[in-house]
Amino acid sequence: MNKAITDGIQLMPPAFEFGLTVWSSEDGTPGSATYDGAGNATLIAADADFGGCLELQKTSSTQKLRYTGETPMLVGCYWRVRVFVKAISGPLPSVRVAAWAGQAGGAHVAGVFETGSSVALTTYGEVVEITAIVGSGSRTGVDMPWGQVPTFGHFGIDLTGVNGGVVRIDDIIIEDVTSFFQGSKIDVVDVRDFGAIGDGVTDDKAAFEAADAAAAGRSVLVPEGIYFLGGTVTINSEIRFQGTVTMPDSAILQLIQNFDYPTYFTAFGNEQLGFEKALQAMFNFTDHVQLDLCGRSVELTRPVDVHTVVGNKNDFSNRRVICNGQLNSATSSDWNDTLVTATASYDPDNPNQLTGVNNINTIPVGALITGTGVGREVYVRSVNTSANTITLSRELWGAPASQTYSFTRFKYQLDFSGFTSLKRFVIDNLNFSCGGKCSGLMLADEGLIFHVKDCYFSAPKDRGLTSAGTGCSGILLDRNQWLSNEQQLGVDDRKSIGFNINASDPKIRDNRAIRFKHWGVISGRGGIITGNHFFQEDSAGGTARSAGLVFAHNHPKTSFFGNYVDNCFIEWTNEHDATPDIVSGFSFGGLSFTGNHFTSSGAASWFTWIQIKPHGTGHFINGLSIIGNVFKAFSGPELDRVEELDTSIATMRLDKYRNITVEGNTFTNVQNPFINPVHMVATESSPSNSWRTDAAKYMPFKGHARNMTAAVPIGAIKNASNVKVYTQPYFEGSKGTNGSEFDLKWSEAVKGSVRCVLRCDDNI
Repeated sequence: MNKAITDGIQLMPPAFEFGLTVWSSEDGTPGSATYDGAGNATLIAADADFGGCLELQKTSSTQKLRYTGETPMLVGCYWRVRVFVKAISGPLPSVRVAAWAGQAGGAHVAGVFETGSSVALTTYGEVVEITAIVGSGSRTGVDMPWGQVPTFGHFGIDLTGVNGGVVRIDDIIIEDVTSFFQGSKIDVVDVRDFGAIGDGVTDDKAAFEAADAAAAGRSVLVPEGIYFLGGTVTINSEIRFQGTVTMPDSAILQLIQNFDYPTYFTAFGNEQLGFEKALQAMFNFTDHVQLDLCGRSVELTRPVDVHTVVGNKNDFSNRRVICNGQLNSATSSDWNDTLVTATASYDPDNPNQLTGVNNINTIPVGALITGTGVGREVYVRSVNTSANTITLSRELWGAPASQTYSFTRFKYQLDFSGFTSLKRFVIDNLNFSCGGKCSGLMLADEGLIFHVKDCYFSAPKDRGLTSAGTGCSGILLDRNQWLSNEQQLGVDDRKSIGFNINASDPKIRDNRAIRFKHWGVISGRGGIITGNHFFQEDSAGGTARSAGLVFAHNHPKTSFFGNYVDNCFIEWTNEHDATPDIVSGFSFGGLSFTGNHFTSSGAASWFTWIQIKPHGTGHFINGLSIIGNVFKAFSGPELDRVEELDTSIATMRLDKYRNITVEGNTFTNVQNPFINPVHMVATESSPSNSWRTDAAKYMPFKGHARNMTAAVPIGAIKNASNVKVYTQPYFEGSKGTNGSEFDLKWSEAVKGSVRCVLRCDDNI
């Protein structure tokens, strides 16, 4: 590139022989004195070395010679000023290229180098070349780096040293040497050419922006150095970093053409900082919706507090994606849990709040709350320090009026809890490699359709994914792998949980989970759970098993189908209810199990796969379907049953069961399969007018034998005289100590067999 050729820019001053009216003895600015008619300046027509030239006697301490014309300065370009001089007589001076830097409007630009290196003349008659390069960038070989402000210069030379000497000066040459600094990389724009210094202190923001503006399809190069950018910078061109940048936390580096993690890592020279600045940019872009880690691993030494990193938003609703990489946790005390204990009061009439909390300034948002009457996965949703109150993520089922609570704040690799609301966020193909040091992902306080797909939650210390509010509303968990850090521990020693959900409409599909205490605790409603495989056997050979999934709402409106429940069980509770005793309402219902595989190996005979555990009185089952499932126990004793009613906290109204369907299931190595309605035979070998039969083997969840929908004799019913009897019996149910027995009442004493269709519920 040569601007004199390509753009016709006039760089060369006129030759001296055309007159001295354009040559100043001062700065060359308008109105400054010229050498025209000066006593110490003479034009020489035919010098042996120079031809036409200027003979000048030094009469000032700094004898200036400046062209009064304005030589243009272009950002990114470099001019070389050359002049040949020789000493004629008198004291020998020193000579240097010199200039006066001007800007638009004609004002002087202070603070830039306006002289080149000084060369001492040592011999009379010897022709000496004096040179200097001036340009916008502080590049090696540039004598006068001017940056971007100067728009023109008055160029010439200075004579310094002792006065009285006479020199002859050939015509001054100014030429474009920009190509010296570009070499063959003509498609690259170097930020140094636009005034970038790269000393880590000088603000190079304007230089970066000018380089980007000038690129015009070329790439921007950031060479070695540390470049301080004092504010937000947007680079629209492709950019390549050899050096690094540093910025204030609030400043954003927006790379339009290179928006990916490897570029940000290279730009900032630190894995975590590069990741955080890329996240910050993504939340402020309209051009990019996806931060691609490009298969790279990011070493984290502390939690990524995304809200703080972004810095300028409390809620966000545009779709954004983090994908294709891995987050590793380095050993650091920043991963340590924060544990606080504090006394507080609880009133079921104000069910989502703790009041009168002491030490409230020390209690962090997102902390897990434990104490008497606190269900699983109850978190601090918000803290009001002025009112001494805490908002809870879920209600407490049995907390006393006042007690001491524990508040444990786990640390997460990605923590979105600072956002008031976050919608349509996607985590795709990301490995949360926690290494037993920390937890994986915490959601925002509120949100909608957070999607986690094709990810690994590897060895989380406490939790894989946590929702401390309703940021899980409509959450999608698809095809993820959940690998516990406690796989070598016995079931009773485990404490980690894969995920929890508080809000409605979760979709949990095609996941695989291994050996957590619980894979998930679900308190929301309206869910679809399908295609998952979760198993929690005891590697030490123990017989204990824990709940794989906990439904913590008594009416979850959830479909559970096509799953593989392996050496764990489904627990159904109402532990997130401040008034757990039921007076009216739906009670336990709205749940269906269809086409699932339930297996166990080496479990105790009392192990069961589906357990209901009421946390208050008066409850009953009203709407439950268990259809077409496979229950199989192997490598261990025969199981007593597949279902269980846990009455350790409260009993159920067994006489109020409604709308229960249990049919089409298969049982292997199970003594007492449950069925409703059940087809069974009542037999009496000795004549009696009241036949008693026990249906406990089949009644679901300790249900009563409440109703009979059909009774068909098998062969003849005969009286004591062996005469056939054609009268129909009537039914009396809920008999016996457990209510699982029923009577067939006859008009006379008879014997025989009757096929009965019996129900534990009432469908009318």
